[in-house]
Amino acid sequence: MNFCGNCGSETVEKIPLGDHQIRRVCPKCNSIHYVNPKVICGALAIWGNKVLLCRRAIEPRYGLWTLPAGYMELFETMEQGAARETREEAEAEIQIEQLYCMYNIPRIGQIYVLFKANIIEGQFGAGDETLESKLFSEDEIPWNDLAFPSVERTLRHYFEDRKLDHYPTHLETLGTRIDHTG
Repeated sequence: MNFCGNCGSETVEKIPLGDHQIRRVCPKCNSIHYVNPKVICGALAIWGNKVLLCRRAIEPRYGLWTLPAGYMELFETMEQGAARETREEAEAEIQIEQLYCMYNIPRIGQIYVLFKANIIEGQFGAGDETLESKLFSEDEIPWNDLAFPSVERTLRHYFEDRKLDHYPTHLETLGTRIDHTG
């Protein structure tokens, strides 16, 4: 942020008093402009013994498969964000069961929060950001065409956890490979 969002003056880089990192600071009004991680909310949406995946109609990773997920909006909870993104991308209403996977992705400043959920009445479609949506059993998952490491990790957790019928919350920090998003 080269210009102050409060007064419009040009900002400078410096370490504010009591801080430990370089920030953009306005020398005129003393506003500190923080850059914080983005929260991505989504759902592992299930119907029967299958999981819902969406084939992306947008970059990054156009044409690859993902779980319905996206940036959390102001004034919504993570659960509301996951339900909204599922509705927008897969035209599906869901009933959230539990927090399922959380991924720290510090190299791109993101936090992924994925909920295990059931698709209400098994209805789904394809929203504006989706080429197609489809239910997959474990042996049908397009493993080589998944958009993001977070999607693969979540699916692997789910199919392993399903064998034991025990679904703990998974918390991980994802690797150092450069990706555009999780």
